[in-house]
Amino acid sequence: MNALSHAEILRAGLYKGVNIRRGEGDTAKSLFRFMQRLRMCEEALAREYHPADEMRCPVHFCVGQEAVPAALSLLLRDEDYLFSHHRSHGYYLAKDAPMDALFAELYGKSTGASGGLAGSQDISFPSRNFFSGAILGGATAISIGAALGFQLRKTTQVAVAGFGESATDEGIFWETVNYAAVAKLPVVFVCENNKYSVFSPQLKRQALDNVSARVAAFGVRSTAIFGNDAMSVYRTLEKEIASARAGEGPGFIEAYTYRWSGHYGPESDDLVGYRDASELEAWKKNCPISLLKQAMQRDNLIGPDEMESIERKAALEIEQGFRFAKSSPFPSLPDWKTLNSSPFSPMADKLLAEFEIADFDAQQSSNQTKGY
Repeated sequence: MNALSHAEILRAGLYKGVNIRRGEGDTAKSLFRFMQRLRMCEEALAREYHPADEMRCPVHFCVGQEAVPAALSLLLRDEDYLFSHHRSHGYYLAKDAPMDALFAELYGKSTGASGGLAGSQDISFPSRNFFSGAILGGATAISIGAALGFQLRKTTQVAVAGFGESATDEGIFWETVNYAAVAKLPVVFVCENNKYSVFSPQLKRQALDNVSARVAAFGVRSTAIFGNDAMSVYRTLEKEIASARAGEGPGFIEAYTYRWSGHYGPESDDLVGYRDASELEAWKKNCPISLLKQAMQRDNLIGPDEMESIERKAALEIEQGFRFAKSSPFPSLPDWKTLNSSPFSPMADKLLAEFEIADFDAQQSSNQTKGY
């Protein structure tokens, strides 16, 4: 495959580059297990979404994009922080947050990861250091705040931000990359380039679809990879996370991938006509799960009994998740003020008490440095 781009990936056809190296058998199995579980979870949520209409929040599925969160699930430590965009379910599970709390959140129940008040797009699980958000580019900007804290405290923690190429349409993304490079922050940016911002192809929004080349100009280690090769994704993330942890500054990974589902919700949005059916089918042939499965079978690393066991365990967990979500109570009516700000701010109260009212006099003289 030549220089990576979505067009080049389509021209290359069926990908045959998945390579499981000596000693990577257990890693391959773990990646496959995670991806299969995530795929089954997303497909089950999609099937259940409309018949009962009990999930009342927008849902952005990540079917077809399982490789990146699978790799992160093996590489991140408990103390590391993971920030995600609105296509959040894979990242949530990558931080070992519970599936039943994910389901309950989508059903708006009090037992949900965010108490039933955030829904899919903004689901978080603070005890596992996972946070998602619907603000485009928000994951990148917030991640460097966490990374700066790690640096100041001299810890070995790493922050990872997962986002789509649409986030690079935002100015805050480039400001974030610049500051991370200058300050040599322990952060890894993972761009899942799936080509589309809702219905808009990247090349109608940007002159080039190789974001990594532009990021490299800021002094950030940048790598472009085929995002459906789970082994390649794992190795690249392993290297970049280790480098960030060692104090070598930020890394950027552009993983070319593709979402099978519509932008949001379980229904297809292909009737809009923004992508060809042949394009979708070509990417389905390069399914990250199928590609890894074929490589494992070729190397005799997994048999039908083990694959059946993986699917059976995932199906049971999903069934229990639905049962938990549906039987849980709805939250009590919240105090909307405290959802936005806390009434308990002793440190702020103490600091403010030390100021004299004159310090806030709007009429006081201002001494401005010459030259401004």
